Amino acid sequence: MRLPRRSLEVLKMGNVNYLDALKLQEKLVSGRKLGKISDTLLSLQHPPTYTLGKRRTDHNLLVSKDELQSMGAELHHTERGGDITFHGPHQAILYPIISLKDIGFGARKYVKNLELTMIELASLYGVKARVGSKCETGVWVGEKKIGAIGVRISSGVTSHGLAFNIDPDLNYFKHIVPCGIANKGVTSLRRETKLELPSEEVLHEQLVSSFAKSFGFTNLVWKENVSDIVGNSRN
Repeated sequence: MRLPRRSLEVLKMGNVNYLDALKLQEKLVSGRKLGKISDTLLSLQHPPTYTLGKRRTDHNLLVSKDELQSMGAELHHTERGGDITFHGPHQAILYPIISLKDIGFGARKYVKNLELTMIELASLYGVKARVGSKCETGVWVGEKKIGAIGVRISSGVTSHGLAFNIDPDLNYFKHIVPCGIANKGVTSLRRETKLELPSEEVLHEQLVSSFAKSFGFTNLVWKENVSDIVGNSRN
């Protein structure tokens, strides 16, 4: 018996201010809860930004807000799970706005498949990544973190998501205790692979494809304008 095709709308956004992306997620989550939009995935990156989860672990930020400002970095508190993390250029970020009920996933399986998404992308370039050990969130290469996860689930609809290090400036991570895990390093695909990497646009698309594979979406509908998706939620 042929399985039904499951569609995922993918919005390619490029470099987006964190608060703008957050407001868009909130709007899309509302539309998804009401059934006005279909499952949607935002693919983007941010200017230098530190974010804290709902546990408000400010002690894991190792510099003052004045120092952040001099670095040209922003700090935002969010309602996602997880601890402090960094977002910046040359990092691939995915924010899924999907109904877990519709795909038959619980929270634990959802996070596991986010991990598998990043592990698969790393494997394409000969990098053996793994899930974290107990109390270690995200995806690791040896003892160094290559991908972070922080999610929010509201009435079964997801937001926030994952951040995979392609080739960010790793010095930004020296100013925090990444994800609240001390004495661990951070790495990137560029540092770990021996292969030549394609353009970042290709890598973002490969991460999207890995996500679709992990979650069983067989039909990707690529969008380049926010109005193509948000406009649907007003109908």
